[in-house]
Amino acid sequence: MIHHTMIVAFDNPIPSRELDQYLKEFEEFVMGSGLVESVAARHHISVPGDVHAPMAVASAIVQLRLADLDALNATFTMPGAVDLIKRWQGRHPYKAMWANHEPLA
Repeated sequence: MIHHTMIVAFDNPIPSRELDQYLKEFEEFVMGSGLVESVAARHHISVPGDVHAPMAVASAIVQLRLADLDALNATFTMPGAVDLIKRWQGRHPYKAMWANHEPLA
């Protein structure tokens, strides 16, 4: 079991309903691949201390659960992934960073 935890930070705030749409489309896409066992996604909860973030403030966090490293590696070459990213980048530019890890608990 491996987790791929991704922090998504849109360059500018986007409406909540659009963030929900992004997360829904992302979840449907990865789950439709057959590579991902589960997806969990949540909005970032803003607090005053966010102004001190050294790199960026997250818009959302997404965690994929996969069987193994082979499944994770295959997610980076899924047909249609580049199209999904480009479409959302064209509407609302964003950055993503991630960590691949064993389950935390």
